[in-house]
Amino acid sequence: MADLLLNVDFAPSERPKKKETGNRKHERFLRRRRVLERRGVLKQKQLPVAQPLPPGRGPRKKRGKRQGAAGRGPEKPVSLQPKPDPKATRPAAPVQNGSKGTRFPLKPKTPPVRGPTKKTPKAPNGFPPQPRKLVAIDCEMVGTGPGGRTSALARCSIVSYGGDVLYDQYVRPTAPIVDYRTRWSGVRRQHMANAVPFGKAQREILRILAGKIVVGHAICNDFKALKYFHPQALTRDTSKIPLLNRKGGFPENVAISLKRLTKELLHKDIQVGKSGHSSVEDARATMELYKVVEAEWEQHLMLNPEKE
Repeated sequence: MADLLLNVDFAPSERPKKKETGNRKHERFLRRRRVLERRGVLKQKQLPVAQPLPPGRGPRKKRGKRQGAAGRGPEKPVSLQPKPDPKATRPAAPVQNGSKGTRFPLKPKTPPVRGPTKKTPKAPNGFPPQPRKLVAIDCEMVGTGPGGRTSALARCSIVSYGGDVLYDQYVRPTAPIVDYRTRWSGVRRQHMANAVPFGKAQREILRILAGKIVVGHAICNDFKALKYFHPQALTRDTSKIPLLNRKGGFPENVAISLKRLTKELLHKDIQVGKSGHSSVEDARATMELYKVVEAEWEQHLMLNPEKE
C-alpha cells in the first residue's frame, strides 16, 4: 500500500489585516483638506479650528451681559451731544449704537425767526383795539352823469391812529366829470392831470383797509364812492355815536356835522375858507373824535355785539 504523504504546515497562518486605525484616516482626511484649502474650495466656516485668524483681530472673547451683537466687547456710552458744525444747514451724521440700531444726535434748538422783539400788548377782544389796527378815512367826491348828480371818487386820504398819512391821492373817475364841486371837495381840473385811475386806486386803498378797523364820519358815503363794503364789525362811524353827541351837548339821535363836533369837542376849526375841504384834515379830525370816546365805545360794542 502506497504511502500517503500529508503536507501539513504547522506555522501560524497569517491573520487577516485589521482595518486602518483612526489615526491614519484622520491623517488622510487632513491631507485632502489641505489640498482643498490650497485650491480655495473650502468656505470660511469650513476651515479647521486651528486656522490662524486674520491680522489685526485678536482671539474671541466670551460674551458678557453688556456685549454688543458683533462680539466686540461691552458697549460704550454714546454721547448724544452734537459736535459743533460750522455749517448750520449740514445735517448731523447718524451715530452707530451697537445692537440698538442707529440713533441720531439731538439737534441744537435754534430760535425761530421772528419780527421785532418789542411786542404790542394785547388787549381784550374789542376793548380797546390795538392802535396799529385802526385807520381813519375821508373821501372827496365830484359829480358825473346827467347834471353832475352822481358822486364819484376824486380824492382819498387814509391816516393812522397817530395821524400819519398812509394814503393820499387824487383819483380819476371812470366817467367824465361834469361838476368838480370845488367849494366842498377842493378838487380842480388840474388835479386830474396826474390822478390815479379809479381801478388802481381802489386796489391800493382796499389793500390798506383789509383787516383793520376803519373810522370815518358818514363813512357809508366814502365806501359807496369806493364801491366797497367794509365789515360792519370793523367800522366806526363818528356820525352815529350818541356818546359824542352827548359830550358835545347835541341831541343823541341827530347826525351832527364833522365841523361842529370838532369845534365843540376838540376846539379846532376845520373846513374853513372857500378853497374846499381837505380830506387829510377831515380824516385826522375823525380819528381824534374817535379817541374821545374810544374806551367807552369799544366797551359798549363788546358788551352789545348784536347791536353792531
